[in-house]
Amino acid sequence: MDSRPAFGVYIHIPYCLQRCTYCDFATYEQSKIFGSSIYVDLVLEELSQRADFYGPRFLDTIYFGGGTPSLLPAEEIVSLLKGLEKHGYRRSDKTEVTIEINPATVSQDKLSAYLDAGINRFSVGAQTFDDGLLKMVHREHNSRQTLETLDLLQKRDLNFSFDLLFALPTQTLDGVRRDLEIAIDRGSKHISPYCLTVPSGHPLSKGRAPDEEQAEMFELIRDALVSRGFSPYEISNFSLPGHESRHNLLYWTDEEYWGVGLSAHSYSKREVWGTRFWNPSSIGDYRKLIEAHRGRRFQSPRQALSADLSEQLEMHQSLTDFCHTSLRLMRGLKEAELLAKFPSRLTSPVKTRLDRLVKRGLLQVIPDGWSLTREGVVLSNLVFSEMTFLKDELTASPR
Repeated sequence: MDSRPAFGVYIHIPYCLQRCTYCDFATYEQSKIFGSSIYVDLVLEELSQRADFYGPRFLDTIYFGGGTPSLLPAEEIVSLLKGLEKHGYRRSDKTEVTIEINPATVSQDKLSAYLDAGINRFSVGAQTFDDGLLKMVHREHNSRQTLETLDLLQKRDLNFSFDLLFALPTQTLDGVRRDLEIAIDRGSKHISPYCLTVPSGHPLSKGRAPDEEQAEMFELIRDALVSRGFSPYEISNFSLPGHESRHNLLYWTDEEYWGVGLSAHSYSKREVWGTRFWNPSSIGDYRKLIEAHRGRRFQSPRQALSADLSEQLEMHQSLTDFCHTSLRLMRGLKEAELLAKFPSRLTSPVKTRLDRLVKRGLLQVIPDGWSLTREGVVLSNLVFSEMTFLKDELTASPR
């Protein structure tokens, strides 16, 4: 059995046809920044400059996110995959390679090029099949184009995930149920339902269902998916057996990952409690950073990035991250994993908080740890608030 730690790379592609009204990611409309060939060259240069941060390394996962990566010509995506290989980041036919696609941005020829390059998983950012709602949130595609894209994937029996957005203004329970049934019937093997989150005063905050009905929508989604054979392996992710997102599992199981491109975040375990580092979220600042170091090679984030673009975690931050990500998963927080990562003296304060949440009905005790209850999934923000640790609550000591 392979005991090598899992590792993956995230590549951010910031281009969109049009920015959605609810989006807070680092994205740009395609016509408003420099062309994709320039951006791809910057990412390839970043790979060259920072290849020694982790590598050479075997890749368990690669994820092209955005934005809309499928807007790029297929050959540019292929060049990024080759760039990883050139710098010692190897993959095999078992490596999960995901690309986010939007309806009407993938043709038969582009899909064939993706498959030839080793891409084996697709994430479809369609959100809903209701054309009125799509217009409301400024999505460029319509339901017919979504169905055509899903048919393209289903005919080849490909592994694809479907993003479902709920709690939109005027959206009803029946509408959510219809969206879900279509996504399942069209061959989705993984479904990620996301509740619309916007601040009060935002145009999309008006006309939404009350909190109780939003919770009812999520209950409907969960029950419908489970009845069709999907497992709720994480708070916002359901999959058929064997079709979990292995890349996202890296984030939730304390594994290292490298993010490249605009605003991409990374996590390294070189330092005792881990280091997080990230790229600028402004396309101009990102370009300046990479161009300023063109041709150089760095051994660590500290050499390549300014202090405001990295953070060496302290014990209380690492413990908070560990508890939050572990409890997002339905497998829960494992006591043995807690003891393996942290000093034994932390067991008592952690268990005290876990026990409080058990008494409130938000967590349940399982044979090897703790996991969210059905109510705890809906009220997970309360759980994460309780499991947030401050520095002065933990006395620092060596591991």
